[in-house]
Amino acid sequence: ICLGPWPKDVGVIALELYFPSQYVDQAELEQFDGVSAGKYTIGLGQDRMGFCSDREDINSLCLTVVQRLMDRNGLSYDSIGRLEVGTETIIDKSKSVKTVLMQLFEDSGNTDVEGIDTTNACYGGTAALFNAVNWVESSSWDGRYALVVAGDIAVYATGSARPTGGAGAVAMLVGPNAPFAFERGLRGTHMQHAYDFYKPDMVSEYPVVDGKLSIECYLSALDRCYSVYRNKIHAQWQREGSEKHFSLEDFGFLVFHSPYCKLVQKSLARLMLNDFLNHPSPNTETGPFVGLDAFRDVKPEETYFDRDVEKAFMKASAELFEKKTKSSLLISNQNGNMYTPSVYGCLASIIAEHTPSELAGQRVGVFSYGSGFAATLYSLRITQDHTPGSSLDKLVSSLSDLRLRLDSRTKVSPAVFSERMKLREETHHLASYIPQGSVEDLFPGTWYLTRVDDKHRREYARRPLDDDLPAEPEHIRSSAAAEVQKNFHDFPLLSMLITRGPPIIDLSIADADM
Repeated sequence: ICLGPWPKDVGVIALELYFPSQYVDQAELEQFDGVSAGKYTIGLGQDRMGFCSDREDINSLCLTVVQRLMDRNGLSYDSIGRLEVGTETIIDKSKSVKTVLMQLFEDSGNTDVEGIDTTNACYGGTAALFNAVNWVESSSWDGRYALVVAGDIAVYATGSARPTGGAGAVAMLVGPNAPFAFERGLRGTHMQHAYDFYKPDMVSEYPVVDGKLSIECYLSALDRCYSVYRNKIHAQWQREGSEKHFSLEDFGFLVFHSPYCKLVQKSLARLMLNDFLNHPSPNTETGPFVGLDAFRDVKPEETYFDRDVEKAFMKASAELFEKKTKSSLLISNQNGNMYTPSVYGCLASIIAEHTPSELAGQRVGVFSYGSGFAATLYSLRITQDHTPGSSLDKLVSSLSDLRLRLDSRTKVSPAVFSERMKLREETHHLASYIPQGSVEDLFPGTWYLTRVDDKHRREYARRPLDDDLPAEPEHIRSSAAAEVQKNFHDFPLLSMLITRGPPIIDLSIADADM
């Protein structure tokens, strides 16, 4: 038996994001819907909402984002040993999206790819990511990358919930020596039963939503996850001989699952309330808690809809929001709620909106929530190495065109948006269907649905990359990839018949992490 160390710094090496090529303006949608000006743009904090025509479905979104990640990073398909998809956009109750994605692997001959689909509302992408990290850190790992895909089409029936829709997909390459590495043992999870948002109608894309209950579940899960996370990091620090008190200041950045941007701002305020209530002796004369002494004895579970508490802590956390969270809302504000990819669109936004030197060494708090409900707060530690050509530099470069891509979309009138939503509603479940949407409206390189046959079998094609467009730069071919190649030596492939024994771990630490 060959005993080896844990793979070092397992986490996100590369990240790719896809969103639709068309959007509706939320201010125009306010007028079209006959609601007061600012209801969507100020009340929800949303400016634009991306949406799909009948040419795109969950399979095509994921095909597009996976091929884009593989091509832009110069990766071969035989370098992938695990692929898992997180989605709640279900178009088949048996066949997984992952099996559709295996079409991309055919030319490589690689069929030895673990993983299937994972579903629980907006949490499926996070569950898939955790499974990928756990695989790399396990005795099952064969030295190859894991690929995690989160994708959804978020659509609602006509009414007050429709402006909280969106669509998109994220693909993440997972392996050791990553620029965004998981902090081991630092996950705070809360799971509970509730009917806050669910999809019981098998022939409809639309959910059943209890809006007020959904907000209560989200905020209560945030409270619980933060408490568990804080306890775990305190336990780690105590083992290291530190009695330091953890607070929001210990996060360089904080990203949240974003149903709409205003809820994210309220969520950061919520965490500041938690810091305030858990501080042994908060200073209410100066500093962030100034003037908050009237709220010292409030009970968190009684404050979900307390306007006084909300207003006071949103004001108190305004500076923290500007510094740690606001830049994460680029995709959410411009494209809407993508469901499973939402929080990872926020992570992509943080990366796109900062330089490598601004990111280096920071701790990123990530709060993922899925209705029903399931939630986790965990943290990533960004590498210190931000030199030109480093894995962090290449990751930042790969997302540097995010604003340009958002601005290159086509604005569609609310009337046309409404017509296309009606067409989706009437046809998304049909057999013997030829989509009506224009292929020319799609971004170059986008996969799209060509037909659904009489047995509901779906066929796809890819819009070619325009010859007139500049060639896409080849990002992370990378030092990160080179590091994994090094790991092929440290952790040989199972096909080479070299076995690796379990790592030696401190059982007291393992018990504390459960």
